[in-house]
Amino acid sequence: MLTSVTGFAIRRPRIVVVAWILILVAGFGIGVGVFGRLTGDIGSGSGSESARGAERIEATGPEQPTVTAVVHGMPAGDTAVRSQVDAAIADVRAIPGVVEVSPPQPSARTGEGLLVSVTLASEDESEAATAVAERLHEISGARVAVAGGPLTDEEYGTQAAQDVQRAEMLTTPVVLILLLLIFGGLIAAGLPLLVAVAGVAGTFGILYGFSEFTDVSVYAIQVTTMLAVGLGVDYALLMVNRFREERAVDPDVRAAATRTAASAGRTVLFAGLTVALALAGLVVFSDPFLRSMGLAGMAVVLVDMLAALTLLPALLVLLGRRIKPAKAQRTDGGFFARVARGVQRRPLATMLVTAAALVFVALPALNLRLGLGDPRMLPTDSGTRQLYDALAVHFPDGNAPDPIEAVAAAPSTDPGVAALRDRIAGVDGIARVEAVPAGADITVLNAYPVDITASDRTKDAVTAIRDLPAPFEVLVAGNAAHLVDYEAMLVERAPWAIGVVVLGTLLLLFAFTGSLLLPIKAVLTNALSIGAALGVVVWVFQEGNLAGVFGTEGLGYLNLTVPVLVAAIAFGLSVDYEVFLLSRIRERWLAGVPADRAVAEGIQRTGRIITSAALLLVVVFSGFLVGGFVPIKGIGLGLVLAVAIDATVVRMLLVPATMTILGRYNFWAPGPLRRLHKRIEVSEEAPAPKEPALV
Repeated sequence: MLTSVTGFAIRRPRIVVVAWILILVAGFGIGVGVFGRLTGDIGSGSGSESARGAERIEATGPEQPTVTAVVHGMPAGDTAVRSQVDAAIADVRAIPGVVEVSPPQPSARTGEGLLVSVTLASEDESEAATAVAERLHEISGARVAVAGGPLTDEEYGTQAAQDVQRAEMLTTPVVLILLLLIFGGLIAAGLPLLVAVAGVAGTFGILYGFSEFTDVSVYAIQVTTMLAVGLGVDYALLMVNRFREERAVDPDVRAAATRTAASAGRTVLFAGLTVALALAGLVVFSDPFLRSMGLAGMAVVLVDMLAALTLLPALLVLLGRRIKPAKAQRTDGGFFARVARGVQRRPLATMLVTAAALVFVALPALNLRLGLGDPRMLPTDSGTRQLYDALAVHFPDGNAPDPIEAVAAAPSTDPGVAALRDRIAGVDGIARVEAVPAGADITVLNAYPVDITASDRTKDAVTAIRDLPAPFEVLVAGNAAHLVDYEAMLVERAPWAIGVVVLGTLLLLFAFTGSLLLPIKAVLTNALSIGAALGVVVWVFQEGNLAGVFGTEGLGYLNLTVPVLVAAIAFGLSVDYEVFLLSRIRERWLAGVPADRAVAEGIQRTGRIITSAALLLVVVFSGFLVGGFVPIKGIGLGLVLAVAIDATVVRMLLVPATMTILGRYNFWAPGPLRRLHKRIEVSEEAPAPKEPALV
């Protein structure tokens, strides 16, 4: 199968290139339309009690969006500014789509702010909201913060596009410079970028197709785009490096491309499948956001893999004569081999000390607290964040936690509703309760919590309210209830997701190596590196240590999607490098080299390429850190750390230590499994070079 795919690209390179040009045109011509369809809502928790309660409220009628404005920076009684505010309010009331405008409310706390609330009709709300914001911003002599409703929704999409553009502008030149240093030639350096661009185009097209059927999150466009760039460069780097090595032995371009596709192509195939499998674990969760991230991520990985196995061989055939062959390298010495041999002299001590250090770094993850998020996740110059900050100073009640909504299937006149309200008011952590008629037979009891939504006290209050008796059906909804349901969903589905990923990884690595023990070793070492990365993310973004370095503050929680996405993507990338490394170790072992020497030589042979690939991925994922969304920064830091730890600590210390301890059992499997492996192994034969390849 692999030979057929790569063979066609090598035989008909121009047809393959034209096909990919059409994909690029479609992706960048049509697929970029996805930026206008992004949503900031995540974790809808479909089917949960909170989701059903929200649906019952929505069924009573469409909610009218609201735009909020704070005019501040001057005394509330300033006649000049007050006259401008009154004039602006009069003009806003005349804007089509505006239903109601509240009178300006002065700040009782500071006396230097005015609060204005604008209710919009549910039709054409975006145009009305934009017109309202433009008119209010014309007020001079004071600062004006306007956000909410469609303004905030649009801001999420705009911020996502800006973040992607900024990240690509900053990282692409760095990646190109690094590739030039690695390959020493513009053509060889440019090919990985071409594959990455093809992956990005495919990403836009895939997400645009997803947007026809479901919501696409701002996080999805950022994560999948950077993943497409990172993996595209990684896979192409491996292929181009092997092509240069093959040409050093046999200068015939077509023959070198064929052998490259057969050897490095097999590695790319298994590496891509392992990353896709790790992302497939997200599909197990019932949250539509995580499912869509899993499906989109899998599709993006497969696009990158397909580009590396088709577009790249075609380009190698067409441009290969302009790519310099690799220089001869030592395989029995060098820095990486010396480090590996040093570890092999004390493998048990190295393994224990390294594992203990990673466990220590991972300890903060035990205090992980999830949250839905608030405007502090946005950059300080965004309208939504400016409104949040202005409310915090002048109208702190405006930033109070959203109420826990007890949706009672009874009219507000029912005596049972009053009794339930009194019982809810007696729940610990509840400050007050308001009964709001929502329909003929629906009453919403808004219970306002004392603490923030992510606090244990508020979540316990949700559970307590759900346990209260009532003579009618009561569905508890609201943000706090949604968070409780989401955490319960994660706890329920996580074992299944982990089982799918771990079992699938074990099977794939067995098919790749024929070993029973190496796949288990890979899963355990990768878990350590992921735990350490998550520990640092919690330490920074939840607890606030060094948060200022990343332009944010400690939120007291992590956004509920960050740990899941970091774990899934980081696991896939970690196994990705495991495949790169094991492929060369296995080559040496099959060539008859003793186990310890095969490990050292394999680490030496892959040292430069894995270090280069990891460095490029670190650069690409660092683009997350310059974005505006704090959750994206958390994902970026987690992935940067996971890749760095895996490419250094795991590869240089844990891998040689554990493989030395295993010794001759590294590639051992029982007789029946050995026979099974011979039947399922993807072993592509290619014309042999005139003499053994350098690497």
